[in-house]
Amino acid sequence: MKINGGCHCGNIQYEADIDENKVILCHCSDCQQMSGAPFRGVVVAPGDTFSIQGTLTDYIKTTADSGTPRVQSFCPECGTHVYATSVEEPEEGVSKMYNLRLGTVKQKDQLKPTIEIWCDSREAWVAPVDGAKQCATVPK
Repeated sequence: MKINGGCHCGNIQYEADIDENKVILCHCSDCQQMSGAPFRGVVVAPGDTFSIQGTLTDYIKTTADSGTPRVQSFCPECGTHVYATSVEEPEEGVSKMYNLRLGTVKQKDQLKPTIEIWCDSREAWVAPVDGAKQCATVPK
C-alpha cells in the first residue's frame, strides 16, 4: 500500500510503500513517555520504498529492554515525531526499516493495528484491539 504523510507544520513530507499487516501498537513505558500517550502506533516501511523531504533532528534513545540504540527522528520546527530506525546500516542487500509514526500517516484510518507489543505495560483502562496479536513484551 502506498502511503504519504508528514509533520504537523508541513516542514516534513514523506512517501512509502508499506505492508498494511505491519501496523504495531507499542505499550512500553518509553513509548508512553516519548509520545505523551498511553501507547505509540507505528507502521513499518522498508527504506528502499521510503522517501522524505525536509530535514529532521535525531535523538539517539537506548531501548530499555535490550540496551540497543535507536534513532528517533522528529521535525525541528514543530517537534512531531516522524520515525524511529536503527543506528547501524544493515548489511548489503538488506533494506533499512523505518517505524513511521502512525499519527503522521494521512491514510491512518485504513491501517488497523495487527499486533500489540509490551502489553504487560498497557494501561489498565486501554482495551486490546480486536483481532490484533497480543504480546507481553516484544516477539522474538
